[in-house]
Amino acid sequence: MGIFSRFTDIVNSNINSLLDKAEDPEKMVRLIIQEMEDTLVEVRSASAKTLANKKEITAQISKHESDASDWAAKAELALSKDRDDLARAALQEKKKCAEAAETLTRELTIVDEQIAKLQDEIGQLQEKLADAKARQKTIIMRQKTASSRLEVKRTLDSTKVDNAMGRFEQYERKIDDLESQVDAYDLGKKSLHDEFAELEAGDKIDEELAALKAKVKGGDNKPAKAKSEE
Repeated sequence: MGIFSRFTDIVNSNINSLLDKAEDPEKMVRLIIQEMEDTLVEVRSASAKTLANKKEITAQISKHESDASDWAAKAELALSKDRDDLARAALQEKKKCAEAAETLTRELTIVDEQIAKLQDEIGQLQEKLADAKARQKTIIMRQKTASSRLEVKRTLDSTKVDNAMGRFEQYERKIDDLESQVDAYDLGKKSLHDEFAELEAGDKIDEELAALKAKVKGGDNKPAKAKSEE
């Protein structure tokens, strides 16, 4: 009966409830499936033995019924020969065979009920096993995801992140100071490129100034010429 007791615990149990109590859901899922598979093997073995027992009982019933028929025939033969004593003895043997057949028939009824229950239990266990296997990957993935999220939450809620960000800001300030020092060092110094740029800018100004002077002189000469012609 240990098989059926363990089987009933598995069939009636809520897998999610078991997982909630487990420290390692992934391991618990594997154990549940393994337990179901082991129980299924045992139940099938018990069913096979019960079927073999039914076959044997059925054969015994047939033999007792056949023997009862033979004794009935012998009783008739004895009566036909005026042997009432042999007929009576034959009828007693027939009665024993009939009673044995009836007893075995009642036992066979019980065996049939057990077989029906076994078949029903096997079907239920197969459904539970298929459901557990189908949900195994999802359950394990959910467990790993939840564990990862929990670890992230714990990290964010701890002072480690704040300390890291504080150090990060310190490094930024140090780099700002270094860049300021570099800018201060270069302040007021002219590079070779700057020197040539200034020369080019000076030449452009001289050229523009000369052009402007020429324009102004040209404007003064035109009016004077016009007066002399008049």
